[in-house]
Amino acid sequence: MRIPALLVATTLVITTPAHATGGHEARFDRPHDGWAHSSVLRAGTPERAGLDPAPIDAALDRVEQYTRPDATGHPLFAGAVTLLAHEGAVVTHEPTGWAVRYGDGSAVELPEDQRVPMTRDTIFDLASISKLFTSIVVMRQHELGRFELDDPVAEHLPEFGVNGKSSITVEQLLTHTSGLVAWLPLWSRYPDVPSRVKAVMDTTPVNPPGTTYVYSDLNLITLGLLAQKWSGTSLDVLVREGITAPLGLKDTGYNPPASKLDRIAATEYQAGRGVVRGVVHDENAWSLGGVAGHAGVFSTARELAVLGQAILNGGSYGGRRILRPDTVELMLTDVNQAFPGNSHGLGFELDQRWYMGALTSPRAAGHTGFTGTTLVLDPLSRSIAILLTNRVHPSRDWGSINPARRAVANGLAQAMAVKPRHGTAHTPTAGGATLTTRALEQRPGQRKLVFDAFVDLDPGDSVVVEATDDGATWHEVRVLTGYGQRRWQRVEVAAEAAVAFRWRYVQGTGYGGRGAYVDSVRVTDRRGVLLDAEREPAGLHSEGWRVADR
Repeated sequence: MRIPALLVATTLVITTPAHATGGHEARFDRPHDGWAHSSVLRAGTPERAGLDPAPIDAALDRVEQYTRPDATGHPLFAGAVTLLAHEGAVVTHEPTGWAVRYGDGSAVELPEDQRVPMTRDTIFDLASISKLFTSIVVMRQHELGRFELDDPVAEHLPEFGVNGKSSITVEQLLTHTSGLVAWLPLWSRYPDVPSRVKAVMDTTPVNPPGTTYVYSDLNLITLGLLAQKWSGTSLDVLVREGITAPLGLKDTGYNPPASKLDRIAATEYQAGRGVVRGVVHDENAWSLGGVAGHAGVFSTARELAVLGQAILNGGSYGGRRILRPDTVELMLTDVNQAFPGNSHGLGFELDQRWYMGALTSPRAAGHTGFTGTTLVLDPLSRSIAILLTNRVHPSRDWGSINPARRAVANGLAQAMAVKPRHGTAHTPTAGGATLTTRALEQRPGQRKLVFDAFVDLDPGDSVVVEATDDGATWHEVRVLTGYGQRRWQRVEVAAEAAVAFRWRYVQGTGYGGRGAYVDSVRVTDRRGVLLDAEREPAGLHSEGWRVADR
């Protein structure tokens, strides 16, 4: 079992799991309502937080394996820091690999004595996670009454209103529904900062505003300019005064000082720039002086977790408030329901299985960054999953780290229990697995199958409930699907003259969820009288299902 870093000066005592001692057990099947009550993060262990340490260790092992060369001859990423928190307790804070692994102009590894190892306080270029900082700054301006969400941007930034952009609203910028293009090569096509800003102001939408979701850096660049216009203060100062200073963050911000260079993870080798380290990797943000609405913020896993806990707390941390609770609620509410698959609050991405893994729900919030960074907030379990990597070091072309992102989120989700409600729960282990009731006596009248089910599956996955009247031919009587509710439900299925029932797990091509569980199986007549009462009710035969104790 890995021991997490101390967040405060204290002695950690490794204890037996809470579920083994009768103490608190973290429950995935008991979602929370409202905000968390954790004032500040504290040191912890999985066991003391009621979590099963095995899935967390397995996730950490996966992350470590990705730092080793694979069949391509290189690792997926040079190094990483993983941080998991639950109910305010940091249960894992684990570095692995190298912050600097490669030299200028080559994918050849540096000699080990010239490399820089990852540490818990390694500072990362957050890339697009910076968009969350900009969004928080913007919503702080909203709290001050500087604008309404449906205001046309051009009312506040008149130079933006040219070339068909006069109707684009502030909300559309926050939700990537403005119709703007995803990206422009500002750094290479324009000679200086004024011309680059003018290029953003002059751009022409590629879609009518409000009709399409297109993730666009230009939206956040524009929002950064708006925040400066409303406040009369530069974006980096707004982030410092409104976010990092109140939260006590010392290593978070734009353009880190040279004194911190030895703690900063390297990113990509770029012609003319060498191995980029200590300055923003994103070329457009770099060309704008390192301070831009879409990229440029640096931080550590620990400090990013503080921001995440502040959001889970409804906008406050350690007695310091950065947002009102109603503002946080707005930021975590899906306003993109017209664009399925692209759920988005005001700044936060929502409900994205591709990197949130089994923590996904309509309430799950977060963001990723191109450099290899990930933040997932799960309000339902009051949990935080952070994976910071330097996956572009030394090349951006070495592959997607999404499997690692999901592995980390899955590890935390699986560490939380799904407990049987009454009897013995079963869960499938592979697609096509079946769980079948004992053959019942032939009796006239309608049979009723009664059971409890917990279903948290990817779209495309399902548990098909089937019945047979002759013991040979099966027919569908119910399909169980869904995710995000995280609650047990009572299911009743009526089937005339059925002599047996079964559950068949159908696995799609998605990313998977927390899983499906069947518990408390009974077969009754239509009056609710238990059939075969003299025997164990509905004895089950499993092919590919296992008994689940958590």
